[in-house]
Amino acid sequence: MLLLSGPNLDRLGKREPEIYGSATLSDVHALVVEIAKALDAEVVCRQSNHEGLLIDWINSAEDEGFDGILINPGALTHTSFALYDSLRGAGLPAIEVHLSNPDAREPFRRRSRIAPACLGRVAGFGAESYALGLRGLIVALRARRATA
Repeated sequence: MLLLSGPNLDRLGKREPEIYGSATLSDVHALVVEIAKALDAEVVCRQSNHEGLLIDWINSAEDEGFDGILINPGALTHTSFALYDSLRGAGLPAIEVHLSNPDAREPFRRRSRIAPACLGRVAGFGAESYALGLRGLIVALRARRATA
């Protein structure tokens, strides 16, 4: 699995802890890697503040041997048609994750541009959103393989 985190997520633990909690992105990555190992899977975690690099990683994910994508695009969730296009064209299932619940926040955060390109969305559970998203992605991939 490829785990991608977008703009400002490198600031977790420092940035608005009342919204995002006290866990750092390294803490989140360690949790996801631990859960993946327990589920006999592997995760590579990447973060960028640059939309183009996220797009490059999505576009090359299948060629790099990844089976699925877990993505928290940060504020790009609400604006990026380019991420939507990349996810649609990637040929891999993706799950959108968020630490906070965008639907319970400012009105501009309530629309996800990438959601239609994803299998599902997990939001509002802090770092556990990533863990739940990973579990869901693994279940979906295993179900696909069982029917193939």
